[in-house]
Amino acid sequence: MTSDPVAVERAAEAARSRKPAVHTWQGTDPARLESVRVLVNETRFRASGRLIAVADPQVGSEPYSVSFEAGFDSVAKEGHVLLRTTTAEDERQVAINRSEEGVWLVDRGDDSERANFDGAVVVDVVGGVTFTSLAVRHLDLHRVAGEHEIPVVSVSLPDLAITLVRHTYRTVDLHDEGATIELTRGGATLTLRVDRDGVVVDFPGVVTKL
Repeated sequence: MTSDPVAVERAAEAARSRKPAVHTWQGTDPARLESVRVLVNETRFRASGRLIAVADPQVGSEPYSVSFEAGFDSVAKEGHVLLRTTTAEDERQVAINRSEEGVWLVDRGDDSERANFDGAVVVDVVGGVTFTSLAVRHLDLHRVAGEHEIPVVSVSLPDLAITLVRHTYRTVDLHDEGATIELTRGGATLTLRVDRDGVVVDFPGVVTKL
């Protein structure tokens, strides 16, 4: 029996990873810098990076730095996030893991908890850009136009507090370089652009890609 060459090529593409890429963004309000190394293939997303933010007198926030690692499989819908934050007064860490069965484990070292977070699949880190790509890839909006309102596990910085929120993602258009997406969260709607792998490459009004 002869194999379908198209199916063979698709399987090979799904199995092999693209070359790693480094993305760096600069943001304001407060001033911050985020740099991440990303490795993706058709189903998996791996990222490791750092975010540095200065103090914001308007809201009384302190300067902090964050290192993070993340990995997600869009087929098994399982993944992990590790966040470490540092301020002048404190250091914090949290590991967030989702099993294939949909159970979340939140581990802070001295205590842990299990939850299903209303069926949420992705994590969003407030003030970060990297994690926006997780929802886009989960929903496949960089390939198939659609609109979805989903539960999201939201992590604030630098305190690493976790809340369950709802975000709406909508494909504005698909093009050769990727897609344009609208993100509605906290009553505000923002427009961002992702590449063909669903990785954010432009987020006007939030950050500028360097």
